[in-house]
Amino acid sequence: MYDPQNLLKVANMKMPFGKYEGRNLIELPEPYLVWFSSKGFPTGQLGELLQLTYEIKVNGLESLIYPLRSKH
Repeated sequence: MYDPQNLLKVANMKMPFGKYEGRNLIELPEPYLVWFSSKGFPTGQLGELLQLTYEIKVNGLESLIYPLRSKH
């Protein structure tokens, strides 16, 4: 089931590991998400959010997520 709160998480959650550690998920480069798509997303919530971020990016919908970022 789709959870609208996941859009807020994609906008504000930080990548917890790797080359882009500390970046908001929506700010991850598309090629990095494509790589995850081909290799397999992590399990659990992070994997689900990365997959959602991938879908948002490949469909050019980032502009809908940027206004959801926290101001602090």
